[in-house]
Parts: sequence; C-alpha cells; structure tokens
Amino acid sequence: MKRERDMANDPDLVARICAYLQEAHPQSPRLQDLGREFHISPYHLQRLFKAATGVSPREFAASLRLEDFKTRLQAGDSITDAIFSVGYSSSSRLYENSDEKLGMAPSAYRKRGQGMTIFFSVVPCPLGQLLVAVTERGICKLSLGDQSEELVADLASEFERAERIRDDEGVGYWVEKIIAYLEGWQPHLDLPLDLRATAFQLKVWRQLQAIPVGETRTYSEVAAAIGQPSASRAVANACAGNPVALVIPCHRIIRKDKSLGGYRWGTERKQALLEGERRFKKTDRRDPETSP
Repeated sequence: MKRERDMANDPDLVARICAYLQEAHPQSPRLQDLGREFHISPYHLQRLFKAATGVSPREFAASLRLEDFKTRLQAGDSITDAIFSVGYSSSSRLYENSDEKLGMAPSAYRKRGQGMTIFFSVVPCPLGQLLVAVTERGICKLSLGDQSEELVADLASEFERAERIRDDEGVGYWVEKIIAYLEGWQPHLDLPLDLRATAFQLKVWRQLQAIPVGETRTYSEVAAAIGQPSASRAVANACAGNPVALVIPCHRIIRKDKSLGGYRWGTERKQALLEGERRFKKTDRRDPETSP
C-alpha cells in the first residue's frame, strides 16, 4: 500500500506512462499490464492518468494509432494496409470515431480532401492578408501572410483535391468577426472549427483557448496544465501545427525567458497581436461610471 501511495504521488508517473505507451505502440497494453509495470492498481492508474491528461490510457494509445494511420496514408499506403499496419483489428474499429478525429473520412484525408467542398475568402486585414476557409462544419484553415496568392497556394497544397470555391460574400460572416477581433472590437473568437487532430493536439489547443485575453503562458506551463510536464517540446509542435490562427491563440505562448519565440505567421504579427490584446484588456477595465 505504501509503495502504491508513493507511486500515485510521483509527479513524473503520467509522463512515464505516456512514454511507455509510445514505446509499446502499435501494441496497446491492457490496464492490468500497466498496473503491474508501474506497481499501482489499475483503478488508481486509470484515475490518475485521466485526471492529468483528460483521456484514459486506452484513448491515449488510440490517438497514437490514429496519428500513425494518418502518417501512413499521407505516405501513400493503401487504407487497408494502413489499417492493419497500425494495429486496428478491422476497418470498423477505425471508422467508429475517425470522422470526428480526422474531420473527414479517412479516404478523403489521404486524397487531400477529395470529395470535400471548401469555401474561402482572402481579404486585407490589420496584419496583412487574411485567408479564411470553411466547410459545412466550420473553419478548417485560417492563415495570415503578406501575399494573398501565397495563402491561396498554401490552401491548395493542403487540400489539393477538394473543390475550393472562392466566395467572399458567403464567407463574409466569418471574416467580419475575425476583422472585428483584429481591430479590437471584440476579445474572443468563439467560432466552430473543422480540424484534423490527435487527442494530444486537441488537448493543447483547448488549453490555449483557455488563456485569458491579454495574458501569456510558456510552453512548460501549458505542458504542466495538461498534466504532461515533460512534454514542452510536444506542446511546441502542437502550436506549430495549429491550422487556425487567432481562433486557437498560439500567439499567447512565449518562451521561458519571456521572449516571443517563433510564430508560424511571423513574430511581428505575434507581437502586434499581444500588444493589441493588452490594450483591449486595459480599455475593458475602464471604470463604467466614467466611461462614455
């Protein structure tokens, strides 16, 4: 009992379990096997792991498998080969939740969006050019840049086989909200998204969305907040892979030394976003009795 309590209080336990699951992939150790490996009851191991990460060990292993599956499809493997290579016992096990995790059917993901219809718009904004691309579910890509042609080419590269339709009027609703945010008229962008992500990426992105306007966090602070204090580098990778600037505010992540660090859309834009949010926060705190 004492050893089990010691293990339960070990701050690195969850990180070591994650590392063990990654090493065991594509096999998915049973909960009982994990308990024996880490000298803690399966019940307590499950509770500790889920409290720290938001998912069970089984769900974490499933996210590893799904990410491996996506990688194999992108490399050109057939769907059948990829299914069995990563350890799915049948195609039905993949398709049970693949639409939610991938944001599209696996065949469409491998075929760069074949069968999808994406509506997009590119407009000038306070930070240069803004591209917003949406499906019937929500925003699938939101990017910033200097040249509209480059943003459109990037969209075409990611979804080269999707039907891409420029519709400035139809996407205008989304664009107006984003421009209002950039111009300081509203603090939040609570918009529906259509993303393809692993369980880990989703957890990081949700944590980013929980950072208050005008505040920042370090990579290590985000890693600690999701219960994986040793995963700072993985958090940085999840930030770099964020396909929807602003809505998932990866610009609020800075380095441990308080320097800006990198930003997919350029550090000058990152600095401008942070300064704009700080100004909004100060303005929003005005005394309501004296404010006009």
